[in-house]
Amino acid sequence: MADWHVEFELPQSELAVAALQFAEGAEQPYLFRHSVRGYLFAREIANHRGLRPDVDYHDEQLFLGCVLHDLGLTEQGNGDQRFEVDGADLAAAFLREHGADDSTVAVVWDAVALHTSDGIASRKEPEVALAQAGIALDVMGRGKEALTEGFAERVHSAFPRDDLGYVIADAIVAQAMANPAKASPLSLAGQLLRQRLPHGTVPDWHDLIAGAGWGDRRTAVPGDHG
Repeated sequence: MADWHVEFELPQSELAVAALQFAEGAEQPYLFRHSVRGYLFAREIANHRGLRPDVDYHDEQLFLGCVLHDLGLTEQGNGDQRFEVDGADLAAAFLREHGADDSTVAVVWDAVALHTSDGIASRKEPEVALAQAGIALDVMGRGKEALTEGFAERVHSAFPRDDLGYVIADAIVAQAMANPAKASPLSLAGQLLRQRLPHGTVPDWHDLIAGAGWGDRRTAVPGDHG
């Protein structure tokens, strides 16, 4: 196992090691490194909040949720659903094949499926909430104050970013371009796709309401001079 596995004290159960190897084999290197960083940052957030591993949250479940969270952006996990849900289904199948109990499968499915869902994941189990927070910190830097001095530098030295924020957006858009069913207009994929295509190609909220056929009309709102 790589030196960083010991340096960062990653979970070493049989299931955790198998999941790490599965993710590394399925994902592009930039995506795999993001998945590990998401766990490391999630664990730091937990420490910052005074949450104790295997007392206040299940550390192995948190690890699994983070390490497997982007399987929907792999060739193996690329189906006809939102990438988050495709990834959750693949993660659940992997866990069942490796003898995980129903509780672990359920928690990890939620962690993967909800990792882009602000305001929802935070209300779920602590493993789900922490996974979403750690992943968001890695992508957008949100919650950096939870990190101890020098920790981010250590993590980035071991797991280089490779311009993650832009590269992962390209991967999500590429899937959506190939299969529009993966990009509901109100999903992250739909939002990213709308930025890349000519205006009006992907419907926005008003387009969806206009197409509903109920005859709803816009009401005046403060600052709206249209």
